Amino acid sequence: MANTLTNLIPTLYQAIDIVSREITGFIPAVKVNASAEGAAVDESIRVPVTGQTQTYNVSPGTTAPDNGDQTIDNVEIKITKSKMVPIRWNGEEQLGFSNNGTYNKVLSDQMVQAMRLLVNEVEADIAGTYKSASRAYGTAGTTPFASSLGDAAQARKMLLDNGAPMVDLQLVVDSVAGANLRSLTHLTHANEAGTDATLRRGTLLDLMGFAVRESAQVASHTAGSATGTVTVNNASNYGKGATSIAWDTATAAALKAGDVLTFGTDTNKYILSADNTATPLVLNKPGLVKGVNDNTAVAIGNGYTANLAFHRDAIQLVTRAPAMPNGGDMADDVMSITDPVSGLSFQVAVYREYHRVKFEIGLAWGVKLIKPEHAVILLG
Repeated sequence: MANTLTNLIPTLYQAIDIVSREITGFIPAVKVNASAEGAAVDESIRVPVTGQTQTYNVSPGTTAPDNGDQTIDNVEIKITKSKMVPIRWNGEEQLGFSNNGTYNKVLSDQMVQAMRLLVNEVEADIAGTYKSASRAYGTAGTTPFASSLGDAAQARKMLLDNGAPMVDLQLVVDSVAGANLRSLTHLTHANEAGTDATLRRGTLLDLMGFAVRESAQVASHTAGSATGTVTVNNASNYGKGATSIAWDTATAAALKAGDVLTFGTDTNKYILSADNTATPLVLNKPGLVKGVNDNTAVAIGNGYTANLAFHRDAIQLVTRAPAMPNGGDMADDVMSITDPVSGLSFQVAVYREYHRVKFEIGLAWGVKLIKPEHAVILLG
């Protein structure tokens, strides 16, 4: 029975086109690394990150200056999840469905539904990396692109100011923002857009250098709170680039990672990197755009929808098949199949039991936003 899974492939791919699927926008937008075979669950994969160095004056001499050493930093990515979805049939059930010719169809639909579950969870994990983004633009609770394309221009400006590469930029929005985009005459008037793709087929066109995608898993952030007013506490003040901001005055705080913070009259919106109940506030890199003085009031933004603009390499997704022991386990047949909707490859295994057969669809993965400077939130 070694061909059990192979024979299902044509029916399985046909089913993928029929079973309901949520919009997948983050998975094709991020850097996918499917070669993490040597990493166990919760084991770190280190990605080198090169920081800034410094310039030196050229001073002619008999020998070259003794300089140029650099410390190469790194960030850790872990395979944090190894999951499977089981599908089990007994002999009587198979016989009943085989008699009316529907067994293979139902089984393939079950497998696609299993992939759907895993894809949605991976997509949601990527969407959840918004908490590590550098800054935010827009108004919490107000869907972007209500009347113009200016929101994309502002997101691009922030990434440009942060030094992000201006190639392979991605913008992933929820369906509400997508509907706003499809309502703009800039895109639906063929003479303005240069194409009727949005008007006729609903295609979202590239904007301001961004490949625009939609996702059903765009995160919704619930803001933290504080009792009293949070104020900056540093007699020496803080300069540009500061990421750790001491605070006082408030009698209690329950701030959350992903909260949007503003300082005094400065309109720049910063992202809190971790839950906070005591000083200091830690901001995601690159920190303050301009200096902040002692006793400046810190405002905590409202909850929002976390549409995300970023460079592809800023978010890393590592995937592999769930690990099997040396020599394999009790599976009678194991193969990989690639989901054409998400591009992810899943492990499919079949286990023959007593008067029963069980199929498993599995995937192991981890995700991390490794470069906060190259990601910004477009508030919705």
